[in-house]
Amino acid sequence: MQMWPIIKDQWLKILFCIATSSTSSHLKMHFSTLAICAAVLCGIASAYPTEAAPQTLAARDCSAEAAALNMARREKRGLPPRSIYPTMPNEICVLAPEIAKENYVLSGSVVRNDVTDGEAGVALTMDIGVLDISTCQPLPNAMVEIWSTNAQGEYSTTALRGAYPSAANGIAEIQTIFPGFNSDGANHINIAVHSGNSMNSSTSHNGRVFFTDGWTNIISMSSPPYENNPNTRTLDLDDPVYVEANGNGYTAVVDIEEIQDDWPEGIVGYITVGINPSLVVD
Repeated sequence: MQMWPIIKDQWLKILFCIATSSTSSHLKMHFSTLAICAAVLCGIASAYPTEAAPQTLAARDCSAEAAALNMARREKRGLPPRSIYPTMPNEICVLAPEIAKENYVLSGSVVRNDVTDGEAGVALTMDIGVLDISTCQPLPNAMVEIWSTNAQGEYSTTALRGAYPSAANGIAEIQTIFPGFNSDGANHINIAVHSGNSMNSSTSHNGRVFFTDGWTNIISMSSPPYENNPNTRTLDLDDPVYVEANGNGYTAVVDIEEIQDDWPEGIVGYITVGINPSLVVD
């Protein structure tokens, strides 16, 4: 990234502000111009993160670390050690946007690594890697919550809901099923990540992870539990949350791997979530 021209341009604006404020003949104009200068300075502070502003660290380039984590996870399962993403965007490890929790009824979420509760559907092992974007290192002991719909696209008060902490390697594995689509957006699983290994620790990310239209099509049309879904389908690109979550370098699409080339027997879904542990969201 060519940062110098941007920095140079910003500093020229500041110098212009200072010069203008020093020659202003009226006190009101003087303070008004200084306010503009302050705004420019704040703009630079937000564009170029510092330790004093941890929220701005979302743009840190953790692509190499994310790629290494992804390949290690595949090798663990005996899968070809390819990078999940052919071209790793600089901000791949940042999951965006932050959204309010929806269909969230958990109170003291059940800490468990299998949330299926007997729900019928294609078995899905969610392999969720958590990276600390302030260090680009895997984050252990981060409580990861997920909740999603059943094969008919309906939420339950207990089934398909739960939480599990990330292990020493920063990975949380949770067994669920491939969700049936519902009417509140593209097919997705809701996710929240806490900065600690307790449900009482602060939440550092609320969001959604999505599935390609292709996978939703195949499973919805070919597996009996999904065939009678009464909900209206929303395609990925018709969902503004999906569009925002997959723009500007962000990637929130689960990478699916079939188990032994037989998806009805189950699939593994990989996603890497980058959080700033010092950031607190609702």
